[in-house]
Amino acid sequence: DLGQAEVRLRRGAAVLDLFAGSGAGGIEALSRGAASAVFVERDAGAVRVIAENLRRTGLEAGATIVRRDAVAWLAAGARGADDRESARFDIVLVDPPYVDTASLVRVLEIVGPVVREGGVVVSKHFWRDAPPPGIGLLASERERRFGETALTFYRRRGPQEAGEA
Repeated sequence: DLGQAEVRLRRGAAVLDLFAGSGAGGIEALSRGAASAVFVERDAGAVRVIAENLRRTGLEAGATIVRRDAVAWLAAGARGADDRESARFDIVLVDPPYVDTASLVRVLEIVGPVVREGGVVVSKHFWRDAPPPGIGLLASERERRFGETALTFYRRRGPQEAGEA
């Protein structure tokens, strides 16, 4: 899901699943060897589904579920459930509702500081609503289309590259 097959998952990676829905993307990453996954989802029903899916897969130990709006959570410093400082993630999955293009763009603008340099952000969107190729600290590396769905793969730029944008 969300391009996991196309993202080289480093064993022990830290994954952030924004607009997590059922948690499929983060759960798949955990099952492939990610050390941790943070699931950010505002809908209470979806949060219960994520918790149940984690329980059923036996992957709860590496998971943190944050019930909050993804944009608000990032804007507040991306603190964990226990209010620790911002974590750094190797892979970020971004899958807002297709109609919410404003949230997609806003997340891509502000997610950079929580992504490790060289980390990957996978953005799922309607193919006609492609986000910008360079946004915030992110630079698009490629796009894949599957019917009406597209995945845009971003890489977190280093400080020198970000200054050149």
